[in-house]
Amino acid sequence: MHDVPAGEVKDLELDAILFQHRKNYEVDQYEILSESQRRLPKIYLEHDPPQEHPTNTRHWVDDPAMLLVHVTSFNRLMWDNNRTPAVVIDHGVMVPDNVTYTGENPKGIVVVNNIGKRGRRLGLDVFEKIREQIPLDLAGMGSAELGGIGEVPHDDLPALMATYRFFFNPIRYTSLGLSVCEAMMVGLPIVGLATTEMVTAVENGRTGYVDTDAERLAERMRYLIDHPAHARELSRNAADYANQRFGIKRFASDWQQVVSRFLKNFR
Repeated sequence: MHDVPAGEVKDLELDAILFQHRKNYEVDQYEILSESQRRLPKIYLEHDPPQEHPTNTRHWVDDPAMLLVHVTSFNRLMWDNNRTPAVVIDHGVMVPDNVTYTGENPKGIVVVNNIGKRGRRLGLDVFEKIREQIPLDLAGMGSAELGGIGEVPHDDLPALMATYRFFFNPIRYTSLGLSVCEAMMVGLPIVGLATTEMVTAVENGRTGYVDTDAERLAERMRYLIDHPAHARELSRNAADYANQRFGIKRFASDWQQVVSRFLKNFR
């Protein structure tokens, strides 16, 4: 991949167009792409579940000649995809080979950007309630304002997470966060709310714990803090699962197959 000045895009020979934002689709394509480029096969990558209403929101792409790619099956289920064919390609992540779980820090790590501004949807109240009972460190943009450790450079985050006993995801409603996938890949046991795609990524007692009861989650966290051997067992399972589901080779292969098939059918 490489960057191209916007003014030069119309002169490129392209095979297909990929959109990742509503403005890209509704506005930018008419300002950046040539007329002939806009007739090329078009794919829209949707990163999020519907925000306005969880079940009745129609996606702004309504084109049977396009392809709508979701990053989780939950997202595809919740969106009204209109006439647009929709497929799912799970996330793919990479972590350094030399980073392995140690769990020596008897705390949980939470990684959410700007949780203080994003409120209940991102689980601010859940995080604050559990933090009163369980030692948790918060990382991410804006976290220092809430007594957290601040923003951590992405390249440094896996090694930092690896020292914590478990990863806690307090988010009520969003896509499966990349930080969750990366934490699993490192080998952290995952604790989180049993909502959205989390229920397919975390198996209770094997790779972590999910529940809709925050008090029961706090009990699980306390157990992991008091029983590091159990945390190590979950760690091994989490890493094995993440490497199978979120490995970058699987991700690249899925995209190659989906795009190749779409281009073939488009022609």
